[in-house]
Amino acid sequence: MAKDYYQILGVPRNASEAELKKAYRKLAMQFHPDRNQGKEKWANEKFKEINEAYAVLGDPQKRRQYDQFGTVGNIGDIFGSPSTRATFEDMMRDFGGAGLGFGFLDNIFGDFLRGKGASFSFKNFTGPEGVRFETWPGERVNLDEIFSQTHRAKRQDVRYELLITPKEASQGTVKLLRRKGKRLEVKIPPRAKTGSVVRLTNARQITDRHPGDILIRIRVR
Repeated sequence: MAKDYYQILGVPRNASEAELKKAYRKLAMQFHPDRNQGKEKWANEKFKEINEAYAVLGDPQKRRQYDQFGTVGNIGDIFGSPSTRATFEDMMRDFGGAGLGFGFLDNIFGDFLRGKGASFSFKNFTGPEGVRFETWPGERVNLDEIFSQTHRAKRQDVRYELLITPKEASQGTVKLLRRKGKRLEVKIPPRAKTGSVVRLTNARQITDRHPGDILIRIRVR
């Protein structure tokens, strides 16, 4: 039995493009696993469901086919259409603004990422070292460029030196690094010493749209 994508998104069949986009972004926030503690598996399945629905209804060509035949031969992915991809990028900004993580998206879109042959991971946006990536107001996270350049560009790390006070070294601190219009939140662990290195894994993928880590060498002054 064909899925009712309009029902999944909670919109009428004559919903406008703007209404579809609004409904998708609202449900994405609702079903984010961080907001469903203890029900992460259920939330992931709901998230997959709304992404499948919007991948069809948010693409005018697929929507016409679905409206006519009740199904779509090849659903594809939400990144396949410029309109649905742009909405997904907006959704990521919604997550970032609400302090929600991105790591769970690797499980949902793992097949897509492997198919691209790319090293990109959604965990890059919230790495294990506590890195947080933010775009300047009004700037879009362009996943299409990230996906297309990840596997083609030569990986190259960059290095910075960061001066901190003895008190900051003892207690730990948070510093902001700005690189190419992006802001990185860098967490320095307690008891840091001169020569210690904080690695921002795959951070250049966001700041430069090229593979590579950002290595920050600590110097206590």
